[in-house]
Amino acid sequence: MDRGAKVVIIGNEDDAALVETVLDEMLTAVRHGHTPSMADITYALGEARVRGIPELGTAIGRAPGVIRRDIGIKPRTIGQKEYLDAIESNELTLAIGPAGTGKTYLAMAAAVSALLNKQVNRLILTRPAVEAGESLGFLPGDLEEKVNPYLRPLYDALHSMVDVDRVRRLIDRQAIEVAPLAFMRGRTLDHAFIILDEAQNTTTEQMLMFLTRLGQGSRAVVTGDITQIDLPKGMKSGLIEAQRILRNTPGIAVVYLSKVDVVRHPLVQRIVDAYESESLAVEEARHAEPAVRSEAARRKAGDTE
Repeated sequence: MDRGAKVVIIGNEDDAALVETVLDEMLTAVRHGHTPSMADITYALGEARVRGIPELGTAIGRAPGVIRRDIGIKPRTIGQKEYLDAIESNELTLAIGPAGTGKTYLAMAAAVSALLNKQVNRLILTRPAVEAGESLGFLPGDLEEKVNPYLRPLYDALHSMVDVDRVRRLIDRQAIEVAPLAFMRGRTLDHAFIILDEAQNTTTEQMLMFLTRLGQGSRAVVTGDITQIDLPKGMKSGLIEAQRILRNTPGIAVVYLSKVDVVRHPLVQRIVDAYESESLAVEEARHAEPAVRSEAARRKAGDTE
């Protein structure tokens, strides 16, 4: 390779074409000011093998309109770009997908941007404290000590975008509020950007309560993973109900992120893959065991005839 001028791809025709496509998209990202990482290339190769990567370079290279440039956060996958586009174009967005897809983090970036750009007056972050059964009065300590374990992930995402002192000032003047979902009851939230996190753990009644809090000039993002529901057995998830009931409602977008949108450290991805392989092997062995027992029973019956 002549550095900076030429890349020579050696291999069979299909593989060479695949690599050429990936390199073209990464070059497009560079021209938009993005420095591709190894994770970007790994994702691009995987996507190109499965379904192609149209406009991936533009998607990961160009700053999304809904996030301020100085926050420095961009989508890393096509699914994440579609998610941010949905937030920009709709008053309510439901984002459903597994952990690691950036559901909460990207919503937080959009919300912080809206607050700093004075598009809204308040940023409200909430999630159901399902582990405490919303019965926070039985937990020791003051209110902040009670709810912190359940809201810590929201604080962590917030502090990664805005310095701690500024966050504290915004909280002190109530421009940022972090509270359990139970504390939203009876309120009307005007000119606010509201994020409901871990929404798979809301009941149907809690979800309806939350959705009817939206006021004039407000925007909301609801995130959750419907494969990780911690509600008592037999209780319906408000997120599952909402995505079914609202999917064709104007002004509301339902976005589904998947495993291909998971952005992880390569070692974490290998750990996940190893556990998934082990789980698959155990499942295959479980299904094979009855067949083995059945064959043994047939042989035993033949011996007794």
